[in-house]
Amino acid sequence: MNAVNVDPAETAKFERLASRWWDPDGESRPLHDLNPVRYGYVAARATVRGARALDVGCGGGLLSEALAKGGADVVGIDLAPAVLEVARLHLFESGQRVDYRDISVEALAAAEPGTYDLVTCMEMLEHVPDPASVLAACASLLKPGGRLFLSTLNRTPQAFATAIVGAEHVLRLLPRGTHHYAQFLKPSEIAGALRAAGLVLEDVRGIAYNPFTRRARLTESVSVNYLACAAKPA
Repeated sequence: MNAVNVDPAETAKFERLASRWWDPDGESRPLHDLNPVRYGYVAARATVRGARALDVGCGGGLLSEALAKGGADVVGIDLAPAVLEVARLHLFESGQRVDYRDISVEALAAAEPGTYDLVTCMEMLEHVPDPASVLAACASLLKPGGRLFLSTLNRTPQAFATAIVGAEHVLRLLPRGTHHYAQFLKPSEIAGALRAAGLVLEDVRGIAYNPFTRRARLTESVSVNYLACAAKPA
């Protein structure tokens, strides 16, 4: 495994989007539309107010700021410096408080094990060389009784048609090359990695998204994009 679990080409993609991260009608539009659903999923399964929270692969800070607004003490980490700078600058506009750090989740786990009540890792696992390493580090960072929340894309024909053909080529909601089908992750693969990390999978729920109405909602179908919640035994 690489000393740092990151693909420089993947980081470069998001660096190119940095200046437009907070534009709700720009390339990050789907993230803006999905963010309320993602935050709602977390808030329904964990106490946000007063929690020590970590947002892994925080990007420009959409979920980090939502957690901060909900009353959490938030650390956001990413390995794209230009994107982190945008996240820090946006705090002056929003008035929220987030501690943004340029550090890998594995390095943070070595420095701060058992520190966080909740950890989020959204739309990030499909962009790293070793997703299991990320999940193991997230597990280490959790306090006993803490919860990990993640989202990713299923490796199915429906996900290929929706996230790559539809979103990147037809509707052009995302830049071409944002996703690679081979890196999509089946829920069974996530479940196995979570068990290996000592976590208990509590819930898996799909996300349905209509790009025309810009409405997103939870669904029972996990065929495209899905959320998962796992707990660290107390």
